[in-house]
Amino acid sequence: MKKWALTILLLAGCAPEHDGTVILETADPDAVQLDGKHDGFAEKIKKEADSIETIYDTAVIKGKDQLLVAYKVRHLDRFKMKDIEKDLDKRIQEMESTEEVVVSSDYKIFLEAVRLKEDMEAGHLTEEEANKRLSEIIKLKKEMA
Repeated sequence: MKKWALTILLLAGCAPEHDGTVILETADPDAVQLDGKHDGFAEKIKKEADSIETIYDTAVIKGKDQLLVAYKVRHLDRFKMKDIEKDLDKRIQEMESTEEVVVSSDYKIFLEAVRLKEDMEAGHLTEEEANKRLSEIIKLKKEMA
């Protein structure tokens, strides 16, 4: 028994030190507005979503008549997903959004939003093509629900 306790103590002492935080991989994409307006509304929504403590990464894409907010939450907060989504949706509605708002915590939707942003930045998509792809992502989200 003493040998096991000594072995465990030695192994625990050899573990790498850390400050107690978990390393979370974030993409942290800038908000994208595809509606031709440069009013910063998508950026305001991103800041609002990022202000929620349980959310650590958001992707916001505002199209002509649709708004997609995809986000990731910390692992232990996944038990409160419905409450987090309800809170975020309420905050967005209070910002007087006239667009169809789609809020998603699905990782696949988040990745598609990031890819759309990257394709826009790389010049692979026109604004019209990007709006069409945004509609496809939102349609995918609705099919998954």
